[in-house]
Amino acid sequence: MGKIKLNKVRKAFGEAVIIPGADLEIKEGEFIVFVGPSGCGKSTLLRLIAGLEDLTSGKIEIDGRDVTDTAPGSRGLAMVFQSYALYPHMSVRNNIAFPLKMAKMPQTEIDAKIAKAAKTLNLTDYLDRKPGQLSGGQRQRVAIGRAIVRSPQGFLFDEPLSNLDAALRVNMRLEIMQLHQDLKATMVYVTHDQVEAMTMADRIVVLNRGNIEQVGTPLELYNKPNSLFVAGFIGSPKMNFVEGNTIGVRPEHLDISDKKGEWQGTVKLSEHLGSDTFLHVDGGKRGQLTVRATGESQFGPGNKIWMTPQKGRLHHFDAQGRATK
Repeated sequence: MGKIKLNKVRKAFGEAVIIPGADLEIKEGEFIVFVGPSGCGKSTLLRLIAGLEDLTSGKIEIDGRDVTDTAPGSRGLAMVFQSYALYPHMSVRNNIAFPLKMAKMPQTEIDAKIAKAAKTLNLTDYLDRKPGQLSGGQRQRVAIGRAIVRSPQGFLFDEPLSNLDAALRVNMRLEIMQLHQDLKATMVYVTHDQVEAMTMADRIVVLNRGNIEQVGTPLELYNKPNSLFVAGFIGSPKMNFVEGNTIGVRPEHLDISDKKGEWQGTVKLSEHLGSDTFLHVDGGKRGQLTVRATGESQFGPGNKIWMTPQKGRLHHFDAQGRATK
Protein backbone atom coordinates (compact mmCIF):
# COMPACT_ATOMS: atom_id res chain seq x y z
CA MET A 1 0.00 0.00 0.00
CA GLY A 2 1.18 3.50 -0.76
CA LYS A 3 2.43 3.43 -4.38
CA ILE A 4 1.98 6.89 -5.92
CA LYS A 5 2.19 7.65 -9.64
CA LEU A 6 2.18 11.07 -11.32
CA ASN A 7 1.42 11.16 -15.03
CA LYS A 8 2.05 14.46 -16.88
CA VAL A 9 0.94 16.43 -13.81
CA ARG A 10 0.65 20.11 -14.67
CA LYS A 11 -0.30 23.09 -12.52
CA ALA A 12 -0.79 26.67 -13.67
CA PHE A 13 -2.28 29.74 -12.06
CA GLY A 14 -3.52 31.69 -15.07
CA GLU A 15 -0.49 32.35 -17.26
CA ALA A 16 1.96 31.35 -14.51
CA VAL A 17 3.00 27.72 -14.99
CA ILE A 18 4.26 26.27 -11.70
CA ILE A 19 4.58 22.59 -12.68
CA PRO A 20 4.99 22.21 -16.48
CA GLY A 21 4.44 18.45 -16.49
CA ALA A 22 5.75 15.97 -13.92
CA ASP A 23 6.10 12.21 -14.36
CA LEU A 24 7.13 10.26 -11.28
CA GLU A 25 6.60 6.87 -9.65
CA ILE A 26 6.97 6.59 -5.87
CA LYS A 27 7.42 3.03 -4.70
CA GLU A 28 5.52 1.40 -1.87
CA GLY A 29 7.28 2.02 1.44
CA GLU A 30 9.77 4.45 -0.09
CA PHE A 31 11.09 7.57 1.63
CA ILE A 32 11.31 10.10 -1.18
CA VAL A 33 12.40 13.71 -0.77
CA PHE A 34 11.47 16.67 -2.98
CA VAL A 35 14.29 19.20 -2.82
CA GLY A 36 15.09 22.46 -4.53
CA PRO A 37 15.37 26.20 -3.94
CA SER A 38 12.46 28.38 -2.85
CA GLY A 39 9.89 28.75 -5.60
CA CYS A 40 10.88 25.56 -7.45
CA GLY A 41 7.41 24.00 -7.05
CA LYS A 42 8.19 21.28 -4.51
CA SER A 43 5.44 22.23 -2.03
CA THR A 44 2.96 22.74 -4.87
CA LEU A 45 3.70 19.24 -6.14
CA LEU A 46 3.17 17.84 -2.65
CA ARG A 47 -0.14 19.68 -2.32
CA LEU A 48 -1.25 18.28 -5.68
CA ILE A 49 -0.57 14.76 -4.40
CA ALA A 50 -2.49 15.56 -1.20
CA GLY A 51 -5.43 16.98 -3.16
CA LEU A 52 -5.08 20.42 -1.58
CA GLU A 53 -4.54 21.89 -5.05
CA ASP A 54 -6.43 20.98 -8.22
CA LEU A 55 -4.48 19.76 -11.24
CA THR A 56 -4.58 21.83 -14.39
CA SER A 57 -4.05 18.61 -16.34
CA GLY A 58 -2.57 15.15 -15.87
CA LYS A 59 -3.36 12.28 -13.53
CA ILE A 60 -2.44 11.06 -10.05
CA GLU A 61 -2.83 7.42 -8.98
CA ILE A 62 -2.49 5.88 -5.53
CA ASP A 63 -2.15 2.09 -5.56
CA GLY A 64 -3.49 2.05 -9.10
CA ARG A 65 -6.59 4.10 -8.23
CA ASP A 66 -7.12 7.36 -10.08
CA VAL A 67 -7.47 10.02 -7.36
CA THR A 68 -7.12 13.08 -9.60
CA ASP A 69 -10.59 14.33 -8.69
CA THR A 70 -10.79 12.66 -5.26
CA ALA A 71 -11.17 14.81 -2.13
CA PRO A 72 -8.09 15.03 0.15
CA GLY A 73 -9.74 13.08 2.96
CA SER A 74 -10.48 10.15 0.67
CA ARG A 75 -6.98 9.67 -0.73
CA GLY A 76 -5.65 7.68 2.22
CA LEU A 77 -2.81 10.12 2.84
CA ALA A 78 -1.88 12.10 5.96
CA MET A 79 -0.09 15.44 5.79
CA VAL A 80 2.23 17.02 8.34
CA PHE A 81 2.63 20.76 7.85
CA GLN A 82 5.44 23.21 8.55
CA SER A 83 3.19 24.98 11.08
CA TYR A 84 2.12 22.27 13.47
CA ALA A 85 -1.59 23.19 13.08
CA LEU A 86 -2.43 22.01 16.59
CA TYR A 87 -5.50 23.14 18.53
CA PRO A 88 -4.03 25.21 21.40
CA HIS A 89 -7.03 24.67 23.71
CA MET A 90 -6.90 20.88 23.38
CA SER A 91 -4.63 18.47 25.20
CA VAL A 92 -2.08 16.41 23.30
CA ARG A 93 -4.43 13.44 23.71
CA ASN A 94 -7.34 15.28 22.10
CA ASN A 95 -5.20 16.76 19.35
CA ILE A 96 -4.09 13.28 18.33
CA ALA A 97 -7.62 11.91 18.69
CA PHE A 98 -9.29 14.65 16.66
CA PRO A 99 -9.34 12.96 13.21
CA LEU A 100 -10.54 9.71 14.77
CA LYS A 101 -13.39 11.44 16.59
CA MET A 102 -14.38 13.17 13.38
CA ALA A 103 -14.52 9.72 11.77
CA LYS A 104 -16.76 8.58 14.67
CA MET A 105 -14.43 5.75 15.64
CA PRO A 106 -15.32 3.88 18.86
CA GLN A 107 -13.63 5.34 21.93
CA THR A 108 -11.88 2.07 22.80
CA GLU A 109 -10.19 2.03 19.38
CA ILE A 110 -9.29 5.71 19.72
CA ASP A 111 -7.66 5.10 23.10
CA ALA A 112 -5.67 2.15 21.75
CA LYS A 113 -4.42 4.10 18.75
CA ILE A 114 -3.44 7.09 20.89
CA ALA A 115 -1.53 4.88 23.31
CA LYS A 116 0.36 3.17 20.49
CA ALA A 117 1.23 6.43 18.71
CA ALA A 118 2.28 8.11 21.95
CA LYS A 119 4.59 5.21 22.79
CA THR A 120 6.13 5.31 19.30
CA LEU A 121 6.76 9.07 19.55
CA ASN A 122 7.75 9.25 23.23
CA LEU A 123 4.69 11.33 24.07
CA THR A 124 3.08 9.11 26.71
CA ASP A 125 4.06 11.44 29.57
CA TYR A 126 2.73 14.51 27.75
CA LEU A 127 -0.76 13.38 26.74
CA ASP A 128 -2.52 15.66 29.20
CA ARG A 129 -0.50 18.78 28.40
CA LYS A 130 -1.55 21.58 26.05
CA PRO A 131 0.61 22.44 23.00
CA GLY A 132 1.78 25.65 24.68
CA GLN A 133 3.47 23.54 27.37
CA LEU A 134 5.58 21.64 24.83
CA SER A 135 8.84 22.30 23.00
CA GLY A 136 8.85 22.76 19.24
CA GLY A 137 10.08 19.21 18.71
CA GLN A 138 7.37 17.78 20.95
CA ARG A 139 4.68 19.75 19.13
CA GLN A 140 5.92 18.42 15.82
CA ARG A 141 5.73 14.89 17.22
CA VAL A 142 2.12 15.55 18.21
CA ALA A 143 1.37 16.60 14.64
CA ILE A 144 3.01 13.41 13.39
CA GLY A 145 1.04 11.38 15.96
CA ARG A 146 -2.20 12.85 14.64
CA ALA A 147 -1.19 11.58 11.21
CA ILE A 148 -0.09 8.13 12.40
CA VAL A 149 -3.39 7.24 14.11
CA ARG A 150 -5.20 7.54 10.78
CA SER A 151 -3.19 4.54 9.49
CA PRO A 152 -2.70 6.23 6.11
CA GLN A 153 -1.32 4.68 2.94
CA GLY A 154 1.33 7.38 2.89
CA PHE A 155 2.64 10.40 4.78
CA LEU A 156 3.29 13.81 3.23
CA PHE A 157 5.70 16.14 5.08
CA ASP A 158 5.87 19.80 4.05
CA GLU A 159 9.13 21.21 5.49
CA PRO A 160 8.22 19.91 8.97
CA LEU A 161 11.51 20.88 10.64
CA SER A 162 12.01 24.40 9.34
CA ASN A 163 10.64 26.02 12.53
CA LEU A 164 13.07 24.15 14.80
CA ASP A 165 16.53 25.18 15.94
CA ALA A 166 19.59 23.34 14.61
CA ALA A 167 19.90 20.79 17.43
CA LEU A 168 16.19 19.92 17.36
CA ARG A 169 16.29 19.57 13.58
CA VAL A 170 18.95 16.89 13.86
CA ASN A 171 17.03 15.02 16.58
CA MET A 172 13.71 15.18 14.72
CA ARG A 173 15.38 14.12 11.49
CA LEU A 174 16.60 10.96 13.22
CA GLU A 175 13.18 10.38 14.78
CA ILE A 176 11.40 10.62 11.43
CA MET A 177 13.93 8.24 9.86
CA GLN A 178 13.34 5.77 12.70
CA LEU A 179 9.59 6.18 12.31
CA HIS A 180 9.89 5.28 8.63
CA GLN A 181 11.80 2.14 9.51
CA ASP A 182 9.22 1.18 12.13
CA LEU A 183 6.10 1.89 10.07
CA LYS A 184 7.52 0.89 6.67
CA ALA A 185 5.09 3.40 5.17
CA THR A 186 5.48 5.51 2.05
CA MET A 187 6.75 8.97 2.96
CA VAL A 188 7.09 12.01 0.71
CA TYR A 189 9.10 14.79 2.32
CA VAL A 190 9.64 18.37 1.10
CA THR A 191 12.67 20.40 2.13
CA HIS A 192 14.96 23.11 0.77
CA ASP A 193 17.79 21.67 2.89
CA GLN A 194 19.90 19.33 0.79
CA VAL A 195 21.57 17.92 3.93
CA GLU A 196 18.15 16.68 5.09
CA ALA A 197 17.57 15.26 1.63
CA MET A 198 20.91 13.43 1.53
CA THR A 199 20.61 11.92 4.99
CA MET A 200 16.94 10.92 4.94
CA ALA A 201 15.97 9.87 1.43
CA ASP A 202 15.83 6.52 -0.31
CA ARG A 203 15.58 8.64 -3.46
CA ILE A 204 15.72 12.37 -4.07
CA VAL A 205 13.68 14.34 -6.60
CA VAL A 206 15.52 17.56 -7.52
CA LEU A 207 13.18 20.28 -8.79
CA ASN A 208 14.13 23.39 -10.73
CA ARG A 209 11.46 25.88 -11.80
CA GLY A 210 8.81 23.18 -11.61
CA ASN A 211 10.76 20.67 -13.68
CA ILE A 212 12.14 17.42 -12.33
CA GLU A 213 15.87 17.76 -13.04
CA GLN A 214 16.92 14.35 -11.73
CA VAL A 215 15.67 11.47 -9.61
CA GLY A 216 18.04 9.10 -7.86
CA THR A 217 19.53 7.85 -4.64
CA PRO A 218 21.57 10.37 -2.65
CA LEU A 219 24.84 8.82 -3.81
CA GLU A 220 23.70 8.71 -7.45
CA LEU A 221 23.00 12.44 -7.37
CA TYR A 222 26.23 13.14 -5.51
CA ASN A 223 28.45 11.04 -7.78
CA LYS A 224 26.65 11.45 -11.12
CA PRO A 225 24.70 14.73 -11.28
CA ASN A 226 23.20 15.09 -14.76
CA SER A 227 23.31 18.90 -14.84
CA LEU A 228 25.09 21.92 -13.46
CA PHE A 229 21.99 22.68 -11.40
CA VAL A 230 21.97 19.30 -9.62
CA ALA A 231 25.74 19.35 -9.20
CA GLY A 232 25.60 22.76 -7.56
CA PHE A 233 22.62 21.99 -5.36
CA ILE A 234 23.62 18.58 -4.00
CA GLY A 235 26.67 18.59 -1.73
CA SER A 236 27.86 20.86 1.07
CA PRO A 237 29.89 22.94 0.49
CA LYS A 238 28.69 23.05 -3.10
CA MET A 239 30.72 21.90 -6.07
CA ASN A 240 33.39 24.18 -7.55
CA PHE A 241 32.86 25.13 -11.19
CA VAL A 242 35.64 26.20 -13.53
CA GLU A 243 34.62 28.17 -16.60
CA GLY A 244 35.81 27.50 -20.14
CA ASN A 245 35.48 23.80 -20.85
CA THR A 246 33.08 23.70 -17.97
CA ILE A 247 34.24 21.31 -15.29
CA GLY A 248 33.20 20.79 -11.69
CA VAL A 249 34.99 19.29 -8.71
CA ARG A 250 33.78 18.95 -5.16
CA PRO A 251 35.74 20.61 -2.31
CA GLU A 252 36.46 17.21 -0.76
CA HIS A 253 37.95 15.91 -4.02
CA LEU A 254 40.80 18.43 -4.21
CA ASP A 255 44.06 17.26 -2.65
CA ILE A 256 46.20 20.13 -1.37
CA SER A 257 49.92 20.66 -0.91
CA ASP A 258 52.32 23.53 -0.27
CA LYS A 259 54.89 22.03 -2.69
CA LYS A 260 53.35 20.90 -5.98
CA GLY A 261 50.11 20.14 -7.77
CA GLU A 262 48.04 20.96 -10.85
CA TRP A 263 46.37 24.24 -9.83
CA GLN A 264 47.88 26.99 -7.74
CA GLY A 265 45.95 29.45 -5.58
CA THR A 266 46.06 31.75 -2.57
CA VAL A 267 44.02 31.11 0.56
CA LYS A 268 41.75 34.06 1.30
CA LEU A 269 39.72 32.71 4.23
CA SER A 270 39.71 29.57 6.35
CA GLU A 271 36.79 28.17 8.34
CA HIS A 272 37.77 25.82 11.16
CA LEU A 273 34.90 23.52 12.07
CA GLY A 274 36.68 20.97 14.25
CA SER A 275 36.84 17.84 12.11
CA ASP A 276 37.04 19.87 8.88
CA THR A 277 38.56 23.10 7.66
CA PHE A 278 37.12 24.84 4.62
CA LEU A 279 39.63 26.89 2.67
CA HIS A 280 38.34 29.62 0.36
CA VAL A 281 40.94 30.02 -2.33
CA ASP A 282 41.61 32.55 -5.09
CA GLY A 283 42.39 30.22 -7.99
CA GLY A 284 43.36 32.94 -10.44
CA LYS A 285 41.88 32.27 -13.87
CA ARG A 286 39.95 29.35 -12.37
CA GLY A 287 38.05 31.69 -10.08
CA GLN A 288 37.11 31.21 -6.43
CA LEU A 289 37.48 27.64 -5.17
CA THR A 290 36.52 25.95 -1.92
CA VAL A 291 38.65 23.12 -0.55
CA ARG A 292 37.74 20.78 2.30
CA ALA A 293 40.82 19.98 4.38
CA THR A 294 41.30 18.17 7.68
CA GLY A 295 40.54 19.95 10.91
CA GLU A 296 44.27 20.05 11.67
CA SER A 297 45.05 21.99 8.48
CA GLN A 298 47.48 24.84 9.15
CA PHE A 299 46.82 26.70 5.90
CA GLY A 300 45.43 30.18 6.43
CA PRO A 301 44.90 33.53 4.70
CA GLY A 302 47.82 34.48 2.47
CA ASN A 303 49.21 30.96 2.10
CA LYS A 304 50.02 29.72 -1.40
CA ILE A 305 48.74 26.20 -2.01
CA TRP A 306 48.61 23.67 -4.82
CA MET A 307 45.39 21.78 -5.55
CA THR A 308 45.08 18.52 -7.50
CA PRO A 309 41.69 17.02 -8.47
CA GLN A 310 41.45 13.39 -7.44
CA LYS A 311 41.46 10.88 -10.29
CA GLY A 312 38.01 10.27 -11.74
CA ARG A 313 36.43 13.03 -9.66
CA LEU A 314 36.12 15.75 -12.31
CA HIS A 315 32.62 16.40 -13.71
CA HIS A 316 32.24 17.75 -17.26
CA PHE A 317 29.30 19.79 -18.54
CA ASP A 318 28.39 21.16 -21.98
CA ALA A 319 27.33 24.70 -22.88
CA GLN A 320 23.73 23.88 -21.94
CA GLY A 321 24.79 22.73 -18.48
CA ARG A 322 24.20 19.02 -19.07
CA ALA A 323 26.67 16.39 -17.92
CA THR A 324 28.75 15.01 -20.78
CA LYS A 325 30.31 12.00 -19.07
